[in-house]
Amino acid sequence: MINLTLVVGLPRYARLLRKVASALGVYKLYEKVLEAEVRGSRIPSHVAVILDGNRRWAREAGLPPELGYEEGARRVEEMLRWCYDIGIRTVTLYVLSTENLRRRRPEEVRAVLNILRKYLRRELEEGELVRRRVRVKTLGILHLLPPDVASALRELEERTKGFSERYLNIAVAYGGRAEIVEA
Repeated sequence: MINLTLVVGLPRYARLLRKVASALGVYKLYEKVLEAEVRGSRIPSHVAVILDGNRRWAREAGLPPELGYEEGARRVEEMLRWCYDIGIRTVTLYVLSTENLRRRRPEEVRAVLNILRKYLRRELEEGELVRRRVRVKTLGILHLLPPDVASALRELEERTKGFSERYLNIAVAYGGRAEIVEA
């Protein structure tokens, strides 16, 4: 069994531990052991991840929330590569709910949307998902998002619509109640 806290969670002194572990080569060894453990078990076909805890991690590390969101985004990209490399066909990312769009402070919502905007821009330019033949599907109420973010999501969907090997569902501006009202 994999301890997901070690895979996606970060302790308070993660940066220092990671630097030390990297310098000693321990982190790469840990990754190899983890990969062997996962490959030796049944690989799920679909993994869903709720992106949560970035603000809390930043607070515990004495950092501003924006840096927590940045670190979380970096980890998501790492996790996506890992998922597709080991054979997981579908990943669903719950990025930002309609409730969080309303409830969070505007600067925090802006920070999350800026990170999403940056990721989408880079993806549309460099095409990692296209290279991996990942079909992107957006879940949510896109008109609640800034027009450029909604447009980039639609463009990424359009660019990848012909793929059927791997899937990435991006749930943003989603919510059960809100989607029922919209229907």
